[in-house]
Amino acid sequence: MVTGVQSKSLLKRVSDGLSRSVDALIAEQQSDGHWCYELEADCTIPAEYVLMMHFLDEIDEDLQERIATYLREWQNDDGGWPLYYGGKVDVSCTVKAYFALKFAGDDPEAPHMVRARDAVLARGGASRSNVFTRIMLAQFEQIPWRAVPFMPVEIVLFPRWFPFHLSKVSYWSRTVVVPLLILCSLRVTAKNPRGVQVRELFSVPFEEEQGYFPVRGLLSRVYLVLDRIGHALGDYIPDSLRQKAIAKAKAWFIERLNGEEGLGAIFPAMVNAHEALVALGHEYDDPHRTSARVALQKLLTERGQGTYCQPCFSPVWDTGLVCQALAEDGSDGTNESLSKAFAWLKKEQIFKPGDWSVQRPGVDGAGWAFQYANDYYPDLDDTAVVAWAMERSAERDTYRECIDRAANWLLSLQSANGGFAAFDADNTHYHLNEIPFADHGALLDPPTSDVTARVVTFLGVLGRERDRAALERAVQYLRDEQEQEGPWFGRWGTNYIYGTWSVLVAFDAAGVAHDDPAVQRAVAWLKRIQREDGGWGEHNDSYEPDSPAEKYYQHPQTSTSFQTAWALLGLLAAGEEGSEAVQRGIGFLCERQLDHGLWEDPWFTAPGFPRVFYLKYHGYARYFPVWALARYRNLVQKTCADVPAKACAAS
Repeated sequence: MVTGVQSKSLLKRVSDGLSRSVDALIAEQQSDGHWCYELEADCTIPAEYVLMMHFLDEIDEDLQERIATYLREWQNDDGGWPLYYGGKVDVSCTVKAYFALKFAGDDPEAPHMVRARDAVLARGGASRSNVFTRIMLAQFEQIPWRAVPFMPVEIVLFPRWFPFHLSKVSYWSRTVVVPLLILCSLRVTAKNPRGVQVRELFSVPFEEEQGYFPVRGLLSRVYLVLDRIGHALGDYIPDSLRQKAIAKAKAWFIERLNGEEGLGAIFPAMVNAHEALVALGHEYDDPHRTSARVALQKLLTERGQGTYCQPCFSPVWDTGLVCQALAEDGSDGTNESLSKAFAWLKKEQIFKPGDWSVQRPGVDGAGWAFQYANDYYPDLDDTAVVAWAMERSAERDTYRECIDRAANWLLSLQSANGGFAAFDADNTHYHLNEIPFADHGALLDPPTSDVTARVVTFLGVLGRERDRAALERAVQYLRDEQEQEGPWFGRWGTNYIYGTWSVLVAFDAAGVAHDDPAVQRAVAWLKRIQREDGGWGEHNDSYEPDSPAEKYYQHPQTSTSFQTAWALLGLLAAGEEGSEAVQRGIGFLCERQLDHGLWEDPWFTAPGFPRVFYLKYHGYARYFPVWALARYRNLVQKTCADVPAKACAAS
C-alpha cells in the first residue's frame, strides 16, 4: 500500500530529477535543432569495413588497427562474438571478426584467435555461417560459389506478376540485393592483396562440404531444387540478356545512391553499392564512387582507442522521441528547444514519391525518413512519431499542413489486414522467406503491432472523424495480435515490453476503455513480470523461437532504464498511475538517475532483424526515462487537481 506521504515524497524526487534530466537533454541538442545519438550494432559491421578495405585494396592501416582494437574488446570469454551485449556466440559474426583481425595482422596462434577458431569449429565451422557471410567467403575464395544461393541479376527484369519481384520484398532487402546481384552474377573476386585466408575455420574441407543449405520445410526443399537447377543453367544465360540486366540494376541503385548519405542510408547496401561501382569499372575519383565512399566514412565513430562503424544514423527518430519527452515535460525551458526541433523536422519531411508508391500510385508523399536523407524510403514509424509530437505541441497550428498531410500518407499505406508496416503496404509475400537467400527470415516488411500502434496513437490524438473507419480496423488488428498471456510482440524494440507499451498507449489514444479486457490482460502481464528491484528488463533471447516464457521478461543481469520506462508508459496509459507497480517503477528510475541527469545502460535495445541483427540506440536510456517520469508527474498532479486535497494525500 502506497501512503500519501510516500507518494508526495516520490513526486518531489521526480520533479527534482526531471529538472536535471530536461536540462541535460536540451544541452545535447545540435545547433540546428536536432538530436542524433549513436546507433551501435554487433561487430559484423566494423569487421565488414575491414573486409571491404581488403576487397578493394584500399587499406587504411591506422583505421584498420583502431577497428581491430574495438573488435578485440567485444570478444566473449568463450572466444566468440555475440550479436548483442551479453549474448551468446554467433558463428557468422565470429567468422567475420576473426577474418578482420587476421587481416589486421593478428597471429592466428595468439590466444584470442585460437579461442575464436575453437568457438567456430565447436559450432560446425564457417560453413554454418549465414548467407551474407558465405557470399563474402566466396568473394574471398574461401568457399565455392555453389555454397551461395543462385541470385542472378536478371531478377531485376522480372515482371511484377512474377513470384519474385523487387517490389515484393522490403526496402532494406531491395537496396542490399540489387548491387549484390551484380557482384554475385559476375562472381567478383576480392583483390585481397595480402592473400589472407581462413581455411582453418572449416571443420570439413569446403570442397567436400554439402550442407550449406538446411531444409526448413517442404517449400524450402522445392526452392533448394530450383536453386540447384539455376546454378546448373546459370552459365547459359545469354550475354546480351546479362548486360541488359546489369545496366538496369546499375541504373536502379545509382538513381538511389542518395548523395553522401548512401544507398538506402544503411551500411550493408552502401558497401554493396560501392563494391559494385568498382566492379563495373568506375574509377576512384568518379563522382558516384566518391559519394559512396564518403557515405561509408561518415559512419565511422571513435570509441576510446578504437573505432566502430554505425549501421546508419537515427536523427529523425531521436529528434521525434526527444520532442515527445520534452513536450510531456512542458516546462517553460523546453519551448525554445522544441521550436528549433520542429523547424528542423519540417525541413526533413519528404513529399516526392518513393518506392512505396509502387503499391500506392498517385498518392502524395508526406513522410519522414529515419536518417538525415533517404528520400526514397520514408517510414511510417518515424512519420507517426514526428506528426504526433507536432500535434500535441503548442505549435500544432503552425505545422497543421505537415500534420494533416502526414496523416493522409499514413492512411494510404494501411495494409489489407488493418495493420501498418514500416515502409510499404501489403508486403506479405511470405513464401519468399523460404528461398535459400532468405535464411535471415527478414526479407519482407509485413504489418507489425508496434508500428500499427504508433499510427493509431497519432490518428487517435489527431481525432479526425474521417479517419474513424481506418482507426477501428487498425485497433481490431491490434486486438487480434495480442499474445495469449497479454503482451504484444515488439518487432522494432526489445521486445514484448516494447510492443505492449506501444499498444497500450495506442488504445488510450483511440479511446479504448481502461477496463477493456485486452487492456487489463496487458496490465496484469506487466505487473506480473516486474522485477524485485522495481524495474523491468527483457533479454533479446525472447526473439528466439520456442523461448521459455520466463525469457519474455527475465533479463539475465538487471532491469534497464529504457524497458522500465516503456513498462511505465504502458501502465500510465492504462490508468495505473496510483498503483504500487508504478510507484516502484518510478522509484527505480529515480534511483538509477546519474549525476549528469540522465541514464545509461550497456544493453542492446532493439532488433534490426530478430535473431540475426541487433541494435543499441544510445539515446533510449536518455529520453525514454524522461518521458515516463514527466508523464507520471503530470497524471498525479492532474489527479490532485481534480479531487479534494485530503483525498489526494491519502491516495
